[in-house]
Amino acid sequence: MRVHHLNCGTMHPASQRLINGTGGLFAAATLVCHCLLVETEQSLILIDTGFGTRDAEEPVRSLGENFLRLIRPLLDPRESALSQVIRLGYQPTDVRHIVLTHLDPDHTGGISDFPWATVHLHAREHEAGMLRPTRGERRRYRPNQWAHGPVWSTYDENDGDDWFGFAAVHQLKGLPPEILLIPLAGHSRGHTGVAVDTGARWLLHAGDAYFFRGEIDPARPHCPPGLRMSQNMVQFNGPARHANLTRLRELRASHHDQVDVFCAHDPVELARYDHNPTEDLSCQ
Repeated sequence: MRVHHLNCGTMHPASQRLINGTGGLFAAATLVCHCLLVETEQSLILIDTGFGTRDAEEPVRSLGENFLRLIRPLLDPRESALSQVIRLGYQPTDVRHIVLTHLDPDHTGGISDFPWATVHLHAREHEAGMLRPTRGERRRYRPNQWAHGPVWSTYDENDGDDWFGFAAVHQLKGLPPEILLIPLAGHSRGHTGVAVDTGARWLLHAGDAYFFRGEIDPARPHCPPGLRMSQNMVQFNGPARHANLTRLRELRASHHDQVDVFCAHDPVELARYDHNPTEDLSCQ
């Protein structure tokens, strides 16, 4: 099984110092949409999708004015998962499954570029995205991103297995047992991580369970103030988010030789994998 690390969306919110932790106070920051493309013998699997081609074509309708003003995404079609799959030499229809950490627009924009793919996510996240029962969820989710009517495959917390101390972990229907859905609620109602066993080690895509690499530093947890404020503003359940952040920190401290943990938006974490969407970044 080969895993490609892709940036499917660059964002330039205000203040490099407050967001990235270094640089000028008034310089633009840089965030990424760290996605995975997993090659199996049967098909390709996307883990998160970043922004899609429709986001670039109709940004206001797709993402909303507030999101565009605050996050300032680049929306380069060449960064879309669709474009990168093609550049890697595959057909778009080779992508048969998409696994989402959650339904925020910078994670789901690309699902409409693969309308035939089955989309896997936590049942509570699916319910929140479809019903949008609270004011915050009506603001955060963009139903037009799944207006094409994807086939959803959802998972609850009534069963599941244990994985490095995390409970209610699910294998995914129709996918290899090396790919697991890890409940990490807090940022959103049904937020999850996605674990991939590469054979040499596990990769844990922690989504938005944290935003900055220093947050899971066992010795000195830290986060730039702008990112800390952003997380507090958008979190669905603060105590749950902080509890899962503590568990991720413990996972890194005790199993760093077995599990690589990374989040969705830290450009330094992405650079650890020598990001190049045209290069085979396989984990053998």
